[in-house]
Amino acid sequence: MNKGGPGGSGPTTAAAAAAAQKQKTLLQRVEGDIANIVDNFSHLVNVARVNDPPVRNSQEAFMMEMRAARMVQAADSLLKLVSELKQTAIFSGFASLNDHVEQRKVEFNQLAEKTDHTLSRIGEEAAASLKELESHYSSSVQKTVQDIQP
Repeated sequence: MNKGGPGGSGPTTAAAAAAAQKQKTLLQRVEGDIANIVDNFSHLVNVARVNDPPVRNSQEAFMMEMRAARMVQAADSLLKLVSELKQTAIFSGFASLNDHVEQRKVEFNQLAEKTDHTLSRIGEEAAASLKELESHYSSSVQKTVQDIQP
């Protein structure tokens, strides 16, 4: 159906380039979110030390809450990414299936046209052969002998 030519242009090539770009973007998002989770977790562990001054403990508690909230945001982003990947896999599967069905439909239509043409040609050849046989029969000795002997 829509196949890229030897020059590397066409809808298939454009779709492949778009898919590669989307994959690159998704990988960057995954790397960024995982790095964010790891960074915030390491800071959370560093801040979790117990100190005596109450002011410093409240600052550390605030830092821990902030780091924990950032970890939750990064985890939420990863969950959204997984959901997006699932939807992409499902819908791209349907698009691929639709393309395949359309391609097979075109192939079958071409085969039907070819078959109709072949049947038409065979019918014409049979009609021509039948006319030729009738003319041979009408001019043959057998016909003239049967016409004479009633």
